[in-house]
Amino acid sequence: MHALHNIEMRILDPRLHDWGLPRYHSEQAAAWDLHACIDAPLTIAPGDPALLVPSGIALLMGESGLAALVLPRSGLGHRRGLVLGNAVGLIDADYSAEIMISVWNRNPPGGEVITISPGDRIAQMLFVPVVRPDVNVVGDFTRDTARGAGGFGSTGVGP
Repeated sequence: MHALHNIEMRILDPRLHDWGLPRYHSEQAAAWDLHACIDAPLTIAPGDPALLVPSGIALLMGESGLAALVLPRSGLGHRRGLVLGNAVGLIDADYSAEIMISVWNRNPPGGEVITISPGDRIAQMLFVPVVRPDVNVVGDFTRDTARGAGGFGSTGVGP
């Protein structure tokens, strides 16, 4: 399989050469795993504010048709409560500084404290195409839809 896009990656933390560079961890994985490039274990209690953890990499995508999403790792979020403080991180094509991972402990007060160790794989990065449409400001739409102006929640929840 050939890459549709070429990006450049700078390694800002040399420990990634030992831990493993961000990569796909299975044949059909959709996203790279990102490591916590920290110098000592980081403890996050329930209710603590979100913290920024360096990933040790910077990227140059350089084309407006590409972006990257930083997402939580499913198992860590479900089993341990480690999620992203901003739900999803968006990396624009023209952002070339270090990728930072906003982490948050979503466990209830009194729940599990989460400890992140140096090198832990704590998030994942998914590359996505971006569509940047031209927008025409209009007084009325040129056509109707079946849903129309029903608004938020208008399709209901039933089968």
